[in-house]
Amino acid sequence: MTVALSSDLLSATHDGRAEDSPRSLSTKVDRPDAAFRWIARSSGSLVLIVMTLVGLFLLVRGSEALQVAGPEFLTEQAWEANSKTFGIAAVFAGTVFIALTAIVIALPLSFGTALYISEYAPEALKRMLITIVDLMAAIPSIVYGLWGFFFLSPLVLPLSQWLATYFGWFPPFHVDGFDPNDPLATPTVFSASTFIAGIVVALMVAPITSSIMREVFTQAPLGEREGALALGATKWGMITSVVLPFGRGGIIGGTMLGLGRSLGETIAVFLIISPVYVIQPRILEKGGNSISALIALRYNEASEFELSALMAAGLALFLVTLVINFGASMIVARSRSGSQSD
Repeated sequence: MTVALSSDLLSATHDGRAEDSPRSLSTKVDRPDAAFRWIARSSGSLVLIVMTLVGLFLLVRGSEALQVAGPEFLTEQAWEANSKTFGIAAVFAGTVFIALTAIVIALPLSFGTALYISEYAPEALKRMLITIVDLMAAIPSIVYGLWGFFFLSPLVLPLSQWLATYFGWFPPFHVDGFDPNDPLATPTVFSASTFIAGIVVALMVAPITSSIMREVFTQAPLGEREGALALGATKWGMITSVVLPFGRGGIIGGTMLGLGRSLGETIAVFLIISPVYVIQPRILEKGGNSISALIALRYNEASEFELSALMAAGLALFLVTLVINFGASMIVARSRSGSQSD
């Protein structure tokens, strides 16, 4: 881009004295800059248009069900669309419980992985770990679901039983009908639970959150790193005083993006969890549901009206995920990275 300056810097006044006058600026955009600006604006506009069209599609297709259900669509737990008794209260609560369980597990895992790769791993090992984490993010969700159903579930049952035995006083870990003193108590009450689904989803979102955190940690200013070390700080002291404050926005943003991904996970939850249509806050207990799993379960056999109800449920999930992702983007954009640090 070239900038041309045109103006008389001095002009004569009526008494012959010279005074300053403001300069007028004119810009001339080169063709490559104009082409890049047009492509960038078009791409951004296209993304917004596609998102708007998706929202309008779900709204139009789900409008019939929304008109029939009314406000009870948000409060009704049962899902009997053909009987005109349906709502997303139970499945939305299950979606939130699975996502929160996944984030609680994925956050320390991804944070530790990102910190080790960016600050402690040798250079050769660092490249290999970055490749492994990126490959984990590329594994299809159906593979995670099958692995969780056939391999992970039997291994997690003893852990769930131990948590219910010693931490059953904590409401999410309480299991109705489970007596830890009964030697004949069966662990099947812990199968197909929100906890198992949350672990699988956590392993799916951890690579994404870890990659975001790692990128932010590596951008911490070298001058501030060296300054902290020169003042006598240890390696961990430098990390806590420079790297972590610099990467706070990336940690929060990556966590929220992982939360948005976990809210919409479908196949893994569909394969693992046993669907129930009541609000189930006890994550160790058998049964649960999510909006995405509900749509996958009911779509093929849905009547025309139930299909409209499923579209309305998808609209609710779309709006919640959109709000979370926009919030994460705003936090990442306002983080200390980039222009606020030299």
